Amino acid sequence: MFETVLVANRGEIAVRVIRTLRALGVRSVAVFSDADADARHVREADTAVRIGPAPAAESYLSAERLLQAAARTGAQAVHPGYGFLAENAGFARACEEAGLVFIGPPADAISLMGDKIRAKETVEAAGVPVVPGSSGSGLTDAQLAEAARGIGMPVLLKPSAGGGGKGMRLVRDADRLTEEIAAARREARASFGDDTLLVERWIDRPRHIEIQVLADGHGNVIHLGERECSLQRRHQKIIEEAPSVLLDEETRAAMGEAAVQAARSCGYRGAGTVEFIVPGGDPSSYYFMEMNTRLQVEHPVTELVTGLDLVEWQLRVAAGERLPYAQEDITLTGHAIEARLCAEDPSRGFLPSGGTVLRLREPQGDGVRTDSGLSEGTEVGSLYDPMLSKVIAHGPDRATALRKLRAALAETVTLGVQTNAGFLRRLLAHPAVAAGELDTGLVERVVDELVPTDVPEEVFEAAAAVRLDALRPKGAGWTDPFSVPSGWRLGGEPKPVAFHLRVTDPVAYAPRGTHTVAEDTVAVTLDGVRHTFHRAADWLGRDGDAWHVRDHDPVAASLIRAAHSGADSLTAPMPGTVTVVKVAVGDEVAAGQSLLVVEAMKMEHVISAPHAGTVTELDVTPGTTVAMDQVLAVIAPAEEETV
Repeated sequence: MFETVLVANRGEIAVRVIRTLRALGVRSVAVFSDADADARHVREADTAVRIGPAPAAESYLSAERLLQAAARTGAQAVHPGYGFLAENAGFARACEEAGLVFIGPPADAISLMGDKIRAKETVEAAGVPVVPGSSGSGLTDAQLAEAARGIGMPVLLKPSAGGGGKGMRLVRDADRLTEEIAAARREARASFGDDTLLVERWIDRPRHIEIQVLADGHGNVIHLGERECSLQRRHQKIIEEAPSVLLDEETRAAMGEAAVQAARSCGYRGAGTVEFIVPGGDPSSYYFMEMNTRLQVEHPVTELVTGLDLVEWQLRVAAGERLPYAQEDITLTGHAIEARLCAEDPSRGFLPSGGTVLRLREPQGDGVRTDSGLSEGTEVGSLYDPMLSKVIAHGPDRATALRKLRAALAETVTLGVQTNAGFLRRLLAHPAVAAGELDTGLVERVVDELVPTDVPEEVFEAAAAVRLDALRPKGAGWTDPFSVPSGWRLGGEPKPVAFHLRVTDPVAYAPRGTHTVAEDTVAVTLDGVRHTFHRAADWLGRDGDAWHVRDHDPVAASLIRAAHSGADSLTAPMPGTVTVVKVAVGDEVAAGQSLLVVEAMKMEHVISAPHAGTVTELDVTPGTTVAMDQVLAVIAPAEEETV
């Protein structure tokens, strides 16, 4: 076994790897950018090395700086986690050339399986069923469109490089092929530096099921069962579970053997995942999609049902050990479900959020596990992936695991940063999810049912109670009656104290229930029902949901409206960086015209003109960092022509 391992990643996966290294008695080395100097993974590692400025390209994506850090700390091996350089064949080769062990598959396997076109051809030759689609790389736009029409609509456009849903486009109308191919190429080029695309037949209401494989360097390959990953939003997994309710033992064994053959076909070593698309009405008709040549985000559910530590076996295999298991030794016990907690705001269309974690509570124990990179004081910015942590529950059956996970999400508190915890909790309670009737489009179909449109009355009551408590004088001695928020006045009866609270809109609200305000909680009783909230600064939270209560100055608001009278201000929908500016002051624009692009946490958001008009203000340039709701530009509407 290694003496020292460098973890070439950040956040929750770095903390996760460090935990296993500590359990094995292996010294851990963390790396960090300037933005992560105080991050949890830095504090938990035995040694930490600064590797550069905040942008990932100058730190976590710099193979040179990572290798220098390994050399300075005496590391013998590098664990890449997932994301960043985990599936970068060049980095794997660079580690080998530097005399380091790359804790992952051989560089050739990464390269082969990272090219979706070559990967399909390779596994198909090994007898693994693949989705009908285009073959060969380097197809022109016209050739892709021709292949799509030959397959028959609808089709799915996919980048040959990369993964995670980036650049994928579902096209149902052949007339939109040209536009969608161009858009998919742009996103693929921006995300992976490679705009090669392939096209595949789209399977309506498919299920996404993947098989975990484990291979050593001595020719032994086994699978550890499947994970159901059909609950997705925008092609991104948000809930994963093991095992799948769809598969019977015969289908599980057949898919597992297909995954093993796929791994053998590329000379795989270590932990990897073979992903399949499965028609919900016919589980026996499964098709290979791709192979992820790394540890998966959702690996904890497999760990909980098999009892194996996958990070430990990555390390042991990389150190040259043989797998001590045969396929018949692997059994699945109980059911496990994972929810991905992300910095995003469901009420704003799931746009990325950010801020400082002011209050943190993460459930652990009694069949519940949280893998997290958070701590109180963590600054969540727009530079890195929005996933903050994962909450996982295990039980003897699926119903128990679902119930435990819903309860765990209700206990999760991350005040200061808006997350999707409440949304995930409601999703897990949806009748289709409870019944196991899943497909990759389910979340999009029911999303509106799961995002509340109104703020509960008790939130206003709790916010008013907190503000009232803050205004009350503290300590003994004489108190000026004019400074007390009691409604007292000369020559008259006290009047109720009104507080103007802004949650989604300015609301005038007078406290009417009883309340108790403590240091980190507030409880209010309305109509005989007691509601308890976590609180921190101007944030309230309950059952996974959170509300940011901000001061609203009606005078300042009216001045802003007057300044922009007759014009529409375009504001940043999320904290991030302006990457594209397509207009200048004085330009005339059409309604719906793309004006700017704001990027945050690997997501691009196009800012379009709300109506035809003229750009009268433009306050940003490419590279400008912006806060949520910051004014970017102002469009004065065009005068209507009179007849």
